[in-house]
Amino acid sequence: MLSILPNERVTYKLEHADEHVLVINKRAGLVTQPGLGHERDSLLNGLFAAYGQQLQNLGKSRDFGLLHRLDRETSGLLVVALTTRAYDALRTAFEERRVKKFYWALCAKGPKDDSGVIKLAIAETNPSPGKPKLARVIRGKTAETGGRTTVGAAAKAATTAFRVLARAGQGEQERREREEEGAGRGGASLVEARPLTGRLHQVRVHLEAIGAPIFGDEFYAPPAVANASPRLALHAHRLVFAHPVTGNQVDVRAAWPRDLKPVLKRLGLGRPDVETLDKED
Repeated sequence: MLSILPNERVTYKLEHADEHVLVINKRAGLVTQPGLGHERDSLLNGLFAAYGQQLQNLGKSRDFGLLHRLDRETSGLLVVALTTRAYDALRTAFEERRVKKFYWALCAKGPKDDSGVIKLAIAETNPSPGKPKLARVIRGKTAETGGRTTVGAAAKAATTAFRVLARAGQGEQERREREEEGAGRGGASLVEARPLTGRLHQVRVHLEAIGAPIFGDEFYAPPAVANASPRLALHAHRLVFAHPVTGNQVDVRAAWPRDLKPVLKRLGLGRPDVETLDKED
């Protein structure tokens, strides 16, 4: 008997598949695993329809193959193991930060710097019944120190590398006009972020902390920014890791999601290319 109810109506895209590993391209709006109100319509329900026995063999102790998760409104790439050997090796790789994850984010404002590393500890809130768990940046506690917050929640070290791929109105004439008007770098921007740790809502709260809230973020962005996109404008576009069995590099990329193309067009930004932060590793 399977622990998770299979549901073949749950749709997802396979970007990589072999006998040990899957890389899934999750659509926005799909929760990763079953939970309250989503007992039958999660990504894991869909995976059980196709790989049920293999995932069942891994069991709850190995999260039925899930190595990490994406927020419901975040689209993009997820790694799933199909064998014990693959899961254990990839779990170690994640813990040792040998799995590289890259996100594209459409931000309402541009970070002051074109690239950098954010080192701000993150604490999780204790939500009221029926409310989602949220994250908060703890100022003054760097990724090296961590520590505890004044409200008693554990603050965990968190580090995110970022670079700005494009800024709205970044032509020379537009730039001069903006500077003359004192606008600085307050326009929309397309940012690539690489989280080096795995905290709750890390990319979202780190970008907000440096003045670049993500369009469509109902939890961390101002209302006008949250309402300016049909959903959270965050996409996990690239995963790089060593195959857990062969050792060969697996480098999987996902295109810019179709439902966010109108937002890019409205902001006057082109689709991002496939370059990443490799040179900064």
